[in-house]
Amino acid sequence: MDAKSIALLEFPAVRDRLAAATNFPPGRTLAEALLPSADPVVVARTLDETDQTRDLLAERSTVGIGSAHDIGPATERAARGGRLDPGQFLAIAETLEAVAQLSMALTDERRPLLRDLARDLHPLPALRSVLSRSFDLVGELLDSASPRLGGLRVAVRVAYDRLRRRLEALVQTESASGALQEALVTLRNGRYVVPVKAEARSRIKGIVHDASGSGQTLFIEPLVAVEMGNAWREAQAAEREEVERILDELSALVAANAIQLRESLAALARFDLWSAKARLAAEMDGLRADTATRSDVVLLGARHPGLSGRVVPIDIRLGDGYTALVVTGPNTGGKTVTLRTLGLLALMHQSGLHVPAESGSRLPIFRDVLADIGDEQSVAQSLSTFSGHLRSITRIVEAAGPETLVLLDELGAGTDPTEGSALAQALLDHFIRAGALVAATTHYAELKAYAHTTPAARNASVEFDLDTLSPTYRLSIGLPGGSQAFAIAARLGLPATIVDDARSRLTETQRTFEATLASLRAAEGETSDALERARAAEVRAADALHQAQEERRTARRERDQVVATARAEAERVVADLREDVRETRRALERETVTARSLDAAVEGVEARLTELPTTETPAEPVAAPVEPRTWHLGDRARSRSQGWEGRVAALERGGRRITLEAGGLRITADPGDLEPALGGEPAVPPEETLAAIWPSERSSMSSARDRRAERPSRRERGDAIRSARGASGGVTREPTPTAASGSLGLERARSVASSLDLRGARVEEALEVLERYLDDAALAGLDRVTVVHGLGTGALRDAVRRLAGQNPLVRELRPGERGEGGDGATIVSL
Repeated sequence: MDAKSIALLEFPAVRDRLAAATNFPPGRTLAEALLPSADPVVVARTLDETDQTRDLLAERSTVGIGSAHDIGPATERAARGGRLDPGQFLAIAETLEAVAQLSMALTDERRPLLRDLARDLHPLPALRSVLSRSFDLVGELLDSASPRLGGLRVAVRVAYDRLRRRLEALVQTESASGALQEALVTLRNGRYVVPVKAEARSRIKGIVHDASGSGQTLFIEPLVAVEMGNAWREAQAAEREEVERILDELSALVAANAIQLRESLAALARFDLWSAKARLAAEMDGLRADTATRSDVVLLGARHPGLSGRVVPIDIRLGDGYTALVVTGPNTGGKTVTLRTLGLLALMHQSGLHVPAESGSRLPIFRDVLADIGDEQSVAQSLSTFSGHLRSITRIVEAAGPETLVLLDELGAGTDPTEGSALAQALLDHFIRAGALVAATTHYAELKAYAHTTPAARNASVEFDLDTLSPTYRLSIGLPGGSQAFAIAARLGLPATIVDDARSRLTETQRTFEATLASLRAAEGETSDALERARAAEVRAADALHQAQEERRTARRERDQVVATARAEAERVVADLREDVRETRRALERETVTARSLDAAVEGVEARLTELPTTETPAEPVAAPVEPRTWHLGDRARSRSQGWEGRVAALERGGRRITLEAGGLRITADPGDLEPALGGEPAVPPEETLAAIWPSERSSMSSARDRRAERPSRRERGDAIRSARGASGGVTREPTPTAASGSLGLERARSVASSLDLRGARVEEALEVLERYLDDAALAGLDRVTVVHGLGTGALRDAVRRLAGQNPLVRELRPGERGEGGDGATIVSL
């Protein structure tokens, strides 16, 4: 990308903040070298790095590189055969400890980039163990560094102690005689000596190693201590030789692991950079902008990273229907900041950094970002401001094209306004034709008119508060802004006569243009306020809808739990009931049952039935008021209360009564009970269906409820049925007198069919018919019957199976198989 534009847009300042957020030199080096990329794959990966590391640090803020050091120079020295000093070994040991900690934290990480980075971290436990045994916390070699080093150090200490004791004894002896200048032992040239007076030189035999400046004191190593001093020096030399050997050996071990150390150091540096990007994003309250698939810029609530204090966010849109944005407004109003914000955030996005903006922001991947911002005047190069800008613009014209962003500050300024505005319009036309996105600032009214009349361009303005003479820094797209020169001059105290004279010199066209702009801005302000209120209301409505949906989901879960619990309990009771019925049936087959035991069995079954759980049916939601509908002959309608469908055959009483034709029958209904039918064949009323299929129930279904009230209880009917069976050769017992015993005779049983078709019937009436049918089938001695209920919604099927399963006359039931009606039929064994 263009290096000059990167500098003009202040990207190096962001890079410096990033480098300051790193924790050790290799990471800082990577941060200082960070540059935007034009490769979408690279940009996506670097943004993923920031995302994943930011998420990790939000969960575990203690994860980091610890006390890692830049061990690169030490590793390279060892790889070339050099000897490392203890401090370098200590740095390597601490770095390997940091590698081990980070590797442990990232090994099981669910985020792929962090997990991949962990593969480049090599803790090298063997090397780490050797170094920990060899050096203490301050970098000194331990006695355990080698088998010989401890013994050699003991020898050095023994030799030293013998030497010191001999010299201290000599000092005590000679100090009494006055031969010593001071009663002490000191060190000269690595040898221990005593200070002897020059005139007493002959009294102490030894080697003179030094003399005082006055010559009055000689520093003599007594002969009695020379051999001991030699032994001490020899022990020191042996220790030093062993230490050097150990350091050489450890350096060779580091060299053998140089590749892994380099990879670990690079991985630590990358993680340090990623962590710095994450911390910078949190510091700026930034987020990852969506990557646009086309040249389309949407920045919502964007803030310039270099601004401090109260920063007013701005919205910038460019590329959606227009590719040129002309920003106008007063000086110090924020026009240049708008350009810098747009360009800098684009560079940050393509560097893998989060941008200070709000959710919904979107940026494309630009091939290049080209900017001409600031004063290009140069005395050394004999360039005026206009000439300097023109040189930069010439360079930009050559490089601009598709997938480029062009930012031009004060386009056409610095020369004659007429010629400058004409040149500015020609440049904007060129950039639009070249396919670049361009944003430019200007004060020229001609450019405002150009942006208004050019389809590919839009006006934008930075707002200015005339009451306080201060900019609001808000950007409004769609309307140009005024320079406010007259208003500012008047507010700052310029005589009104001069200001009025200046206004009078404007042409009528200019005055009309400015007045029109003022009225448009006022209308735009009102519209913006209304839009903000609408947006706030939309947010509140969305929150309320979300809360209502959550409450509805919670209610559904609770209802499902209650139903599931009740169903499980019912299934348990029914299973027990069926087992009791089977036991009773087996007793009947053995003909060993007595009347008392049979009564006890029936009472037990009824007691079990009372154990069936009951759940309150949730209240049906109140339907919204239905607007009155005008019905016409031939319309298809459905009765809400009865469920019948048919065509409107007649309208009576001016449409207040409607006759529906369904299955050959005519039904009168209230218009308020009808709703439009979805189509299909008209549903046949249950009376018609049952009367056609089961002749024994040909009587009107409307009397079913009356018959139910007159019918005996289930126990009474069971007693009567068993009595009837006993009369025909079954169980011998005295029949129980019941209200139904006379009605349940064998005359009717002889005409019972082996199947019952309930399709089209309402559930309540179908169950009434089914109960009577099972009684008759049992009296007729049928072992198995077929109940046809169809598929439909499944409500009738479930009701039939539930009732049949609770009937004491039913031994077992199952869905029909292929050839028996499938799940649309139920096979009942009696």
